[in-house]
Amino acid sequence: MTQDRSRTVFLLTHTGRPAAIRSAELVVKGLLHHGIVVRVLEYEAEDIPLPEEVELVKEATPQCLDGCELLIVLGGDGTLLRGAEFARASGVPMLGVNLGSVGFLAEAERDDLDKVVDRVVTKSYEVEERMTVDVVVHQNGDIVHTDWALNEAAVQKAGAEKLLEVVLEIDGRPVTGFGCDGIVLSTPTGSTAYAFSAGGPVVWPEVEALLMVPISAHALFAKPLVTSPNSVLAVEVLPHVPPGVLWCDGRRTVELPPGARVEVRRGAVPVRLARLHHASFTDRLVAKFALPVSGWRGARH
Repeated sequence: MTQDRSRTVFLLTHTGRPAAIRSAELVVKGLLHHGIVVRVLEYEAEDIPLPEEVELVKEATPQCLDGCELLIVLGGDGTLLRGAEFARASGVPMLGVNLGSVGFLAEAERDDLDKVVDRVVTKSYEVEERMTVDVVVHQNGDIVHTDWALNEAAVQKAGAEKLLEVVLEIDGRPVTGFGCDGIVLSTPTGSTAYAFSAGGPVVWPEVEALLMVPISAHALFAKPLVTSPNSVLAVEVLPHVPPGVLWCDGRRTVELPPGARVEVRRGAVPVRLARLHHASFTDRLVAKFALPVSGWRGARH
């Protein structure tokens, strides 16, 4: 079939997974059959048997998605978060296919590949925006680092031997201080990721809020906090204590020296996700965590 140059899809794959390589072959074959141009990173294409008509790009930059209508990501949570970096920077919607364990960011599973291709071909998908956070690190009053996150910014101790000593702040007012293993500053999307593991609440994606979740805090008051999406959350690492480290989405990291201050606020740029299903988040939660719902009879009518 002749390719329609007006339609291009970018494919991002975790080529370290044999299942991802097989899945990539199926997706590429299906899209090309329907005349859609497929673009792939050159170094990923070295591991995937691909037809010659596939477009190859050398550098992994946001510009490599220029002209693409969709970014399809095949892999686990780490690959999906890598895809989110491309999606945010380019504005191109991301459609994730989960090949890992949980994959809350994914819209489909490996068994749904035929359906994924069909929905892309017919443009039978919707796009929703997910809130992000912007992160600023201050040291001695100067901005020394800026970053962002879709799931969370985590302030953690740098070593295993001593606790991280911090003071928490919300909207310019101190809340409490304690020693801990860390603090997770999360979006609703990230409430089912690191914040969930730390004991935070599950927040439905359509709820606009920010979360502050302590990790193993040595304090009587160390509860997860849920604030307005317009709040500014801050974590100050106390002076004269061991340094900490900042992780954004578990992918990007920077050292936090004693006295560093981390500020988190609602991100200026969201991540756009392509959605194939109208299933509720409740159903997704039950499916992803295999929650027991046997015996449920529903509301009486």
